[in-house]
Amino acid sequence: MYQQLSPVDIRILGALVEKELATPEYYPLSLNALTNACNQKSNRDPVMVLTEEEVVQGLDNLRRRQLIYRSAEGVRTQRYCHHLEKMLHLERKELAVLAILLLRGPQTIGEIRTRCERMVAFADLAAVEAVMNTLSTSEPPLVTQLARQPGRKECRYIDRLRAETSEVALAEGTMSEQREGNLSGSERLTDLEEKVSLLEQEISRLQEDIVRILDQFDEFKSQLE
Repeated sequence: MYQQLSPVDIRILGALVEKELATPEYYPLSLNALTNACNQKSNRDPVMVLTEEEVVQGLDNLRRRQLIYRSAEGVRTQRYCHHLEKMLHLERKELAVLAILLLRGPQTIGEIRTRCERMVAFADLAAVEAVMNTLSTSEPPLVTQLARQPGRKECRYIDRLRAETSEVALAEGTMSEQREGNLSGSERLTDLEEKVSLLEQEISRLQEDIVRILDQFDEFKSQLE
C-alpha cells in the first residue's frame, strides 16, 4: 500500500518527519520551508534541487495516499504535516529511524544511531536493533536488511516505502557506500565522521533559522500589502 513512492515523495516525507522531531518549534512547514528542507545539503543522500512546483506535486501524491495533510495553523501561509505516526502506528524512535532511511538511503546500525541524535537518543546499538526488528516485522514491513557486503562486518538497512527499492537501486546504494568506505578507510564510523556529522547538524540548524526568518518576513510583508 505504501510502496511505489517516488524519490520526491520520499524526500518530502523524510524532511517533514525530521523537522517535526528535530525542530518542533518550526513545524508544521510552509511550502518554502519544506522545499528548503528537501534541498538541504547536509544529512541528505542524494542532494536534490527541487522546485516548489515539484514539491507541490509530491504533496498532492502523498495527500492522495493520506500520508500528509494541510495544517490548520496559519491563515495566510499553508503549512504541511506528515501522517506517518497514525497511518503506520509508529513511535518516536521508529519515526526517527524511518526518517533517516528516507533521507539517506541504506545505512548500518551505527550510522543510523549517530544520525538520529538530533531527533532521538539511543542508549546503544542494541536499542537501534530493537527498533529495526520492529520496523522489519511490522505489517506491512517498513524496512529490510540487505545482504552483508564482502569485506564489511555490518549489514545495512533500507526503507521499503520507495518504488526504487529494487536490485538496481540496492546495487547503486552498495556502490555509494563502498565509495564512502574507501574514503574513510574504516568499516565503522570514525571520530572524524562523527565530527562531520555534528558540523552538518549545526549547518542544518542555521538553515532552519534562516528559513524561519524568511517565512516571518513573508508573512509580515503580506500583512502590509
